[in-house]
Amino acid sequence: MADTAAVNAKAGPRLLVVGPSWVGDMVMAQSLFITLKQRHPDATIGVLAPGWSLPILERMPEVDEAIALDVKHGEFGWKTRREIARSLKGRFDHAIVLPRSLKSALVPFLAGIPRRTGFTGEQRYLLLNDRRKLDKAVLNQTVKRFVALGLDAEEAVRGNFAIPHPRLSVDSRHQDELRESLGLGERPAIGMMPGAEYGPAKQWPLEHFRELAESLIGKGYSVWVMGGPKDADAGAVITERLEHAHNLCGKTRLADAVDLLAACKQVVTNDSGLMHVAAAVGTRIQALYGSSSPIYTPPLTDNAYIHYLGLSCSPCFERTCPLGHRNCLKQMVPDRIEQAIQGSPIDSCR
Repeated sequence: MADTAAVNAKAGPRLLVVGPSWVGDMVMAQSLFITLKQRHPDATIGVLAPGWSLPILERMPEVDEAIALDVKHGEFGWKTRREIARSLKGRFDHAIVLPRSLKSALVPFLAGIPRRTGFTGEQRYLLLNDRRKLDKAVLNQTVKRFVALGLDAEEAVRGNFAIPHPRLSVDSRHQDELRESLGLGERPAIGMMPGAEYGPAKQWPLEHFRELAESLIGKGYSVWVMGGPKDADAGAVITERLEHAHNLCGKTRLADAVDLLAACKQVVTNDSGLMHVAAAVGTRIQALYGSSSPIYTPPLTDNAYIHYLGLSCSPCFERTCPLGHRNCLKQMVPDRIEQAIQGSPIDSCR
């Protein structure tokens, strides 16, 4: 990633992207960055994003500069936004605002960036001067909405533009260091991601993860459970007293997760941010969908198997199951996931 002086010295269009607030969305935003570089090879791309996301942005060669916006969740952060805007004055020609909130458009407006593009929403009429109408039927995926904002309005509304897949760089030396420092051994690894920040309605039952882990270890694999500190208890349920199972939740940084996921043979994952990270490093994915839709937020890779039962009550897009049973995931039995890992045909999951 280039430093600020190098960014200021470039002669091409100077683009600031206001990034999203979720891990998966930040990975998908790389499709926009790639599109911008393909169309404007001499462009400078700066990304204004939460501080936690900088390790992800550092793995994206298209990003020349990452600017941390450290505002707590739910906090307006007027003073912080104003100070950042002051530091950006005169440095960018065009801002692309991915989130649809009012506060996300404030920094480009306060910084006086001449062109400010985003979807209409939350009374942002004064803050944006290149406002786009969001047609959810045409732009039916999060990633399409991101890429569309980097295109001319006429092309964007057609919705038939190319979507390049994200591709995060991997540090193989760091990968080897992590294997050694975490005592992960040499067995081929299956990654498991039991968390889903959005809510429990997106989470495959822990007993299913545990059953699958026991079976895979019996077949010569190791199991690496990955997630944040909030997932540590779930990781313990899956790995407790299980040889060759490693609970890494809360023990690694986001940059570590990139390299560890790249080292896995396959991953079994809820629709989560780490699923998109795994997709972006090319690892084979067994993606488990219940309350969410594989159409709206699919893993952006050709190396994924989508498990989705398509019950009449799903997708509901709720944080918790409104019917109280989570059958859309409970009825997705571990044996079917193991068959997919082993390459056997499956008749009811698509």
